[in-house]
Amino acid sequence: WALAAGGHLGVGNDPVYVKTRCFDTFPFPICSEEQKVSIRARAEELDAHRKRQQGLFPNLKMTDMYNVLEKLRAGEPLEEREQEVYEEGLIAVLKEIHDKLDIAVADAYGWPANLTSDEILQRVVALNAERAREEQNGTIRWLRPEYQQPQAVAVQTGLGITAEQAPAAVRAKKLEWPSALSEQVQLVKDSLRSNQMLGVDEVAGRFIRARRTRIQEILETLAALGQIRRVNDRYVI
Repeated sequence: WALAAGGHLGVGNDPVYVKTRCFDTFPFPICSEEQKVSIRARAEELDAHRKRQQGLFPNLKMTDMYNVLEKLRAGEPLEEREQEVYEEGLIAVLKEIHDKLDIAVADAYGWPANLTSDEILQRVVALNAERAREEQNGTIRWLRPEYQQPQAVAVQTGLGITAEQAPAAVRAKKLEWPSALSEQVQLVKDSLRSNQMLGVDEVAGRFIRARRTRIQEILETLAALGQIRRVNDRYVI
């Protein structure tokens, strides 16, 4: 979801986590109290396990633990240092906790626990679109209503892609940033044509080697000319 909803940065097309797009629009499950307790217990068990093992082995890095976990899931052989990480991090236990957490979350969504990553993404995108339609009719499913303001704006703005397109969107490459100003302006306007409200970083993340200052300058100019609208720090056609 974060890869599909977030931006990209730099020559390496590195993914960028944008809170307003990745977290605020994420369609969390509508859990029963029993399901909340189950998920919370698994999450706290996961947090405690990682902290405990890193406390016992100060050189044990989180990235190393999850690289080994991925190889374990893929059935790939471990190199010497990876075997040390496996033992220090109790990676088999880490995998078991994650598997239990995945099952608990799938149950909260009412989904099978054996879906592939692409199938999960398709369902999340479809649920996001469903929530967006609900919000247009005045129903907002707050994640934590005791902290969120009822008068706040709707959060499910949608990705602008279908559930079937979602896996491909994750793998999509950024566009080259042209040198001509007229072409730059046109690309910036095109990036807003999905009727999504985007921030400067989100627009810049769609292009290779695009300077944030130039993107902001173009957006502000278009807004001043009345060709796009600015709402707080976001823009839309």
